[in-house]
Parts: sequence; structure tokens; C-alpha cells
Amino acid sequence: MSRILVTGRNGQVGFELRRSLAGLGQVIAVGRDELDLADAGAIRRKVRETRPDLIVNAAAYTAVDLAESEQELAQAINGVAPGILAEEAKRLGAALVHYSTDYVFDGSKGAPYTEDDAPRPLSVYGRTKLAGERAIQAVDVPHLILRTSWVYGTRGKNFLLTILRLAREREELSIVDDQVGAPTWSRAIAEATGEILKHLGYGQPAFRDACAIRRGIYNLTAAGQTSWHGFAAVILAHAASARPGQSEFALARIPVLKPITTEQYPTPALRPRYSVLANAKVQRAFGVALPDWKASLAECMSSVDR
Repeated sequence: MSRILVTGRNGQVGFELRRSLAGLGQVIAVGRDELDLADAGAIRRKVRETRPDLIVNAAAYTAVDLAESEQELAQAINGVAPGILAEEAKRLGAALVHYSTDYVFDGSKGAPYTEDDAPRPLSVYGRTKLAGERAIQAVDVPHLILRTSWVYGTRGKNFLLTILRLAREREELSIVDDQVGAPTWSRAIAEATGEILKHLGYGQPAFRDACAIRRGIYNLTAAGQTSWHGFAAVILAHAASARPGQSEFALARIPVLKPITTEQYPTPALRPRYSVLANAKVQRAFGVALPDWKASLAECMSSVDR
């Protein structure tokens, strides 16, 4: 049976990958306790110990604002570690799947970004994620870099859970309304990854060659777009209609939702005003299309499987 090494086992996408990839081979999922991605030697040892046929790197430094003051750590995990994983994959004759972000763009385009648009990150987080992409590309290894955006789910730290927590604590929420993106459910990302690997014939002798031919960057986000304020409004609407006792997301009281500008909510890290990604390339290459963000959010909030 083929072996798949998944990093970030307790993260939003990593947790879901353990289920979505289970039918493809033996999934060896490791978290921060088992593998410190800031430690180059530890990465090499773990990969050589597990000898995977495929590495799926779902781990990252994702604290966007904190990265401004922890640049070295963010660079080690986001910028350097992916290149080391690529080198070790090449050494083993394996392939690599890696996740990146819409924050590699500055948001000035005003139309959905394609994979061919020039990245111009505004933050340390964006710059380190871009460095990770380029570190992988510098290694001659079959790879897929999947750029996604505004990831949320029922575990970890994300906008969905933050809004629900704040809604229980406050009577009014002020949410930025002039940053636009595509909220993307972690489970949809994981399931789409499995479909892409099946399309490439993972587990078959020709997989590595197929991956080599299709190597590159692919956008992988939910369809549609909204602002953070719009995202919060739909979250609260679902929470308002959920039945207490039947849904952990049910709210007895819905706070007033107030739109504000980016300038009214200053943060250490700059964020793109418009970071919607175009998904035509991944649809053409693999026949994969994620649902509209509203449909995915509804399914996520009706799910009791954490």
C-alpha cells in the first residue's frame, strides 16, 4: 500500500485530509508534536523515516498579524520547510502537494486573480507563503501548489468560530466590509485534493509522471465572493435558524452587525482589499469545482461531525 505523509494533522485542512485520503493509501499524519517544521533536520529525519510516496503539506504558520513580529519563525515554517519537503520528496522519488494562499496578492487588480498574475504580497505572512511556493518550484520534483483562501471549519482558529464566540459575548459586532474574498471550507479543500489525486491516478505506476506533467500552481477556492461582513451575516443567519440543543452553532440572541472599513479596524499586517481567485485552471485540468461559498457554509454549519 502506498504511503501518504500529511503534515498539520490537527489543523483545519490536515484534519480533514486524514479522512479524504484514507482510501488512497496508508495515511501517516503528523502534528506539531511529532514534527517541528521550523527544524530542518527534523523534517529530513521524519520524511526518511516514513518513506512516503506522497507528501501533503497542510501545515503552516497562519497567524497573519503575529507573523509581523515573528518573521523568522514564519519564514522557517512557510518559506523554508516546503523547499526541504520538496528536496526530500525528490530524493525518495515521491511527489508533493502544498497549500498556499490568496494573500500572495496585493488586492489591487479588482478582478479574480489567475495563476499567471504576478504576486505582490503585503504582509510577512504573504511573503513567506510566496517564498515557500518558490522554494518548491526551485526543486525538480512533481508537485501541486494549491492556493486557497479564507479557510474555515468546525475546529481550530478561524473566522466562523470567532464570529460565533463573539456573538455570544457581545451585543454588537463591527466587521470589515471592504475586503473581498472567497470563504472556503476546509473539508471541501481536502475532498477536492483527493479528487485531484484520483484524477492523476494516484497509486498507479504512472502517477508520478502524470503529476510531473501537471505540476504547478492551481487556485482552489469556493465559488462566489463576499466581504468579511457578508460572511459574518450569513454565519449569524444560520446560527439564528439553528435549533438549540440540536446544533452547537445555535444562538439564542443575534448581535447587531455593523459594517466598518479597513481603516476603522487597523491590524499589524496589511491585507488585500480584493483577493478572489479564479478557478478555471483547476477545473480544466482535473474536473474539480468547489461549491458556492454559501452552500458550503450551510453544509458545514449543519454538520455535527467535528
